Amino acid sequence: MGREIHMFFFPFFAHGHIIPTVDMAKLFASRGVKTTIVTTPVNASFFSNTIQRSRESGIHIAVELLKFPAADVGLPEGCESTDLLPTSPDENFETMMKFMQAVQLLQEPFEKLLREFKPDCLVADLFFPWATDAANKFGIPRLVFQGTSYISLCVMECMRIYEPHKKVQSDSEPFVVPNLPGDIELTKSQLPDSLKQDVETDFSKIAKAAREAELKSYGVVVNSFYELEAPYADYFRNVLGKKAWHIGPLSLCNRENIDKAERGKKSAIDEHEFLKWLDSKEPNSVLYICFGSMTCFTSAQLKEIAMALEASELQFVWVVRKQKNNEEDNDWLPEGFEKRSEGKGLIIRGWAPQVLILDHVAVGGFVTHCGWNSTLESVCAGVPMVTWPTFAEQFYNEKLVTQVLKIGVAVGAQKWVRLVGDFVKMEAIERAVKELMKGDKAEEMRNRAKALAEAAKKAFEKGGSSHSELNGLIEEIGLAFSIDQ
Repeated sequence: MGREIHMFFFPFFAHGHIIPTVDMAKLFASRGVKTTIVTTPVNASFFSNTIQRSRESGIHIAVELLKFPAADVGLPEGCESTDLLPTSPDENFETMMKFMQAVQLLQEPFEKLLREFKPDCLVADLFFPWATDAANKFGIPRLVFQGTSYISLCVMECMRIYEPHKKVQSDSEPFVVPNLPGDIELTKSQLPDSLKQDVETDFSKIAKAAREAELKSYGVVVNSFYELEAPYADYFRNVLGKKAWHIGPLSLCNRENIDKAERGKKSAIDEHEFLKWLDSKEPNSVLYICFGSMTCFTSAQLKEIAMALEASELQFVWVVRKQKNNEEDNDWLPEGFEKRSEGKGLIIRGWAPQVLILDHVAVGGFVTHCGWNSTLESVCAGVPMVTWPTFAEQFYNEKLVTQVLKIGVAVGAQKWVRLVGDFVKMEAIERAVKELMKGDKAEEMRNRAKALAEAAKKAFEKGGSSHSELNGLIEEIGLAFSIDQ
């Protein structure tokens, strides 16, 4: 080919979308592809350290900025990420819709960048449905980045086609997702509101636009690896007829260089002291609890978790993110909890270096919301999970972890509730964490998780399934470019 391929990467403005997209850009750049990440000033600041370290290691990634039109839709200046929106569920829905309006307004300035740079390929997040039309105007192939699992993509499509949830008598009656391998069983209460309601909602409109844009796109890039969910990778491509490449786990890009600047965020703890604390613990003895950057539990729910941890007598690291309100910071903790937990448990208020924690030999279990980034990071670390899905596609990911891979124990959350999740009582939490860490099948689950971690590394290495998929994708883009010329 006469010159190097130039690819644009356009992540949605949320940490859970930015992190894997930046990793993906790094991955393509390490294979000699010219890469440019398009984002806004505030979002660029979140990963500036990562870009700087990449440049120092000889991998150059360019960044192009778009002004985020916050004021145009009534948002405060600087509100450029969903993570910066108010966390109260009532406020969040209305504010989220304003945010999505602002995202829509970016189409014109984004097209100016495409006209100026004329990249050979665009990888844009599914939440930019208009990116397909924008790319098609300039004859640029658009790849959709699906930041979730193959199993979730398959479940969502089968639910749309067959509508099994419309055939049950109640919200709690189980049904099997039709025609999908593995007899995946769900209930209506575990489905998103947009799927349960016959009326068109703002979110269902966005989902519909994203689906239609994907049909017109060049294909789909998936952050997964074949050995993790082979039946669903095959189903997605061969039965549903989707053009897709799995090039993950993208978090493995960072495994050789994990430090506190890894995600462009300052840790809420002294990492040196924290690692010394973990070093003093026995292998597989510490339970890690974290629910991502979006889920915000009520004080009542946090209290149930605290009581369950105390009753379980397990050692723990607990990352807490609670709803913004006027309550005292510690009013959700049982009296004397932190004093009684000294030496046994740590509470981190704010951001914590998750990959670093999961990779530590002392950590033997992870209580997670089943967000796909967290699930993959746990798989890569060989750590089994207590699954506590709250919303989005998390209930589908839970089925992969507990039912298909058998590396997790469900806490028993039954209801899909945006941002706050279903309320789970102390007894159920205690049962699940004990089963994961000390139960009859704990060792079996841990061994399976360790085997999957090895499979993930092999998939990512030269000759592995993800490595080969990435090579094939780069070759295909290069071939399309040379034909166009």
